[in-house]
Amino acid sequence: MDVHPNKQKLVGRAIDLFQEVQNLTPGKDLEARLNAEYGPGTPIYDDLCSYIRQGIENDEGWVATDELDGPKYRRSVVCRPSAETRFFSITTVYMASDEVYAGQYHQHPYGEINCVVQIDKTAELKGMNGWQGAGWTSPGPGTHHYPEVRRGRLVALFFLPAGRISYEATPEMPQPLAI
Repeated sequence: MDVHPNKQKLVGRAIDLFQEVQNLTPGKDLEARLNAEYGPGTPIYDDLCSYIRQGIENDEGWVATDELDGPKYRRSVVCRPSAETRFFSITTVYMASDEVYAGQYHQHPYGEINCVVQIDKTAELKGMNGWQGAGWTSPGPGTHHYPEVRRGRLVALFFLPAGRISYEATPEMPQPLAI
C-alpha cells in the first residue's frame, strides 16, 4: 500500500472538497462555482496544487507515473471510488506541450471535475467552456472530448463520480444538450 505523506494529504484535502460538492452535478454551473469559491488563493485549491507540485518536483512516484504517450502524457489513479471519497475517484494526468497537444478521446458518463494544477504558469487545459489556466473545469454528464494542453506543463487532477470514464465515444458523436 502506498502511504506517501503528500498523497495521503491530497486525498484528505480532496475529501474536504467532496463534502462540499457531493450533491452537485458537474457542468458549467459547477465549474463557475468552483472557480468562484474554490479557485486560486483559496485553502483547498492551494493545498491540492501544493501536494501535486511537491509530488512532481520531488519525483515522489505517485503523480502521473504511467506513460500514455511518452513522458509528455502520463496518468496515475490516486484512489478508486469509496464511501470515504463520496464515491469519487481521484486521478492525476500530466500533460506538457508548448503547442496544443491532445490526449486520449474519452467520455464522462457522470461528468468530471478537474483541478488545473499549473507546473508552468502559462499552461492551460481546454475544458468544455474553453481554455483554463489555474482553476477548475467541470465537463457535464455525457460530454466527450480530447484532453488538450497548451503553453507548458500542468497536471489535471480529476475527480470522477463513481469513477466512471468511457473510451468508446468518438468525436463525431453529438454532445449532450447541456454541456
